[in-house]
Formats: sequence, C-alpha cells, structure tokens
Amino acid sequence: MHDRISVNSICFPGVGFRDLAGYWRELGARRVSLVSNLLLEEGRAAAQEALRAGDCRLETLAHPFLPPGQHLDASEESRHEARATLSRLIEDVHALGGRSIYLLTGGHGALVWEEAAQVFRAAVAPCVAEARSAGIALAIENAPPLYAHTHIAHTLRDAATLAEIADVGVCIEFFACWTEAGLAESIERVMPRCPIVQVCDYVYGDRSLPSRAVPGDGAIPVKRLLGWILRAGYRGVFDLEILGPRIDAEGPLKAVGRAADNVGEMLRALGA
Repeated sequence: MHDRISVNSICFPGVGFRDLAGYWRELGARRVSLVSNLLLEEGRAAAQEALRAGDCRLETLAHPFLPPGQHLDASEESRHEARATLSRLIEDVHALGGRSIYLLTGGHGALVWEEAAQVFRAAVAPCVAEARSAGIALAIENAPPLYAHTHIAHTLRDAATLAEIADVGVCIEFFACWTEAGLAESIERVMPRCPIVQVCDYVYGDRSLPSRAVPGDGAIPVKRLLGWILRAGYRGVFDLEILGPRIDAEGPLKAVGRAADNVGEMLRALGA
C-alpha cells in the first residue's frame, strides 16, 4: 500500500480492535485512522495492541465534539463533558503516536451560523491549546447538510471560515465538497491548516446513504482533486473513508483493497 494512504476504521463498521488488526495486516496498511467511540469503548491499551499487531501507525482520529444530536448553545454547562472527553482523547492520540483529531462541531440548533461558529470557538478553545501543546492538530471537516444535527460546516468554504474563527485545521472530505465552485481556490486557502484529506467516490443517482464508492468507480474526479491538493503543497496522508451499501455488497475488505490500489496508482502517476 502507498505510504501516503491510511485506512479509516469506519470502513469496517461494528468491528473491534482485534479484528481490525487482522484486516490491517491483510491489507498491508501502514497507516490507519480510528473513530473515537471505539477508542473510548475499548481503551488505549487495546488500541496500542491492535496497532502493534497490525504493524501500523495511527494517523488521525474522528470525533464528534458534542454527542450526536446535541446542538451548540452558549451555556457553559453544555460544554464541560465535551471538553473533558476531548482532553482525554488528545492524551490518548498523543500516547498512540497519532498526528491529528478531526471534529464535528455539534448541531446548528436555534443559532444563526455566525453565532454557532462563535459558540464552537469558545467551547473548543481550551482543547485547542491542549492539543497544540501535545503536538496534535485539531481540525474540523466539511460534512453534507444532511448531518446538520451534528455539524455546522457543510462546504469547504464554510469549513475554512470556521477553522479561521476557531483557530483549528481543516480535514478536506471529498464527498462533501467535490461539486463546489472555486474548489481549487478553497483547497489552496485551507492547505496551510490541513492535516488530513479523506478520499472516496460517489456514483451518480446513488441515494443509499452513506453512498460512498471505491475511488475510481464513480463521478468524483478523484485524480484531479488529488493533483490540486498536491500542487497546493500538501505533504500529508490521504485517508480512505468508504462505507455504505455499495461497499457492504462488495465486502469492505475487498473494497478497501481496491480503493488503496486505485488511489495509490493515482498518487504515483502524480509523482507522490
């Protein structure tokens, strides 16, 4: 597997660390990414053992800052538990050798966007300082508006604006931004604060959420986007995040293997 590809554990929903380690070995993954619920449920020691058994390193962790369905509000009590959990995860990711944590902010609630952005900035600020001290990049991703109950940044432009307000990074997520106007310019805008890029594909007409496809199977111009990102100066890792009925039908292990081969071939053709 290309050294600049990582495999996100969300590709194998419902799978624990023991089985993940076997999948990582079979795929030949050198870098992997985790979702926070698995780390919180099974613990740091289990994650360390899985990384050792899989012979790979942790790249990033996905985490909803507020529990799914909880909306941003200005009350101080609404953020205590969220901060405590994120602080714990910063320590865990640092101990596991990871480089970044990317976040969903919490839902829109009754706030206008600018109000919600300021609430998120204030809520996450202590953790931003903790992460920076630990050498961990905190970031937010761009996510489709169907996830407005968990997040407020639904275009790469909005993610860039929010990141600048909150002084965090941006995880570029192909699925939620590939149709945007001015995408090359937005990529250049976020590049100085981009610790991770998530790669997938989408087949026209697919309504079976999460609707991801193996890169190369669909309509997203994956190689073009990879080229823009590399030309903008990106030196990081490309994280495979593919899931949904199409992936289930093929089998996640086979689909992820094809995805790694396809993206690796594109990266090599682009000189990466």
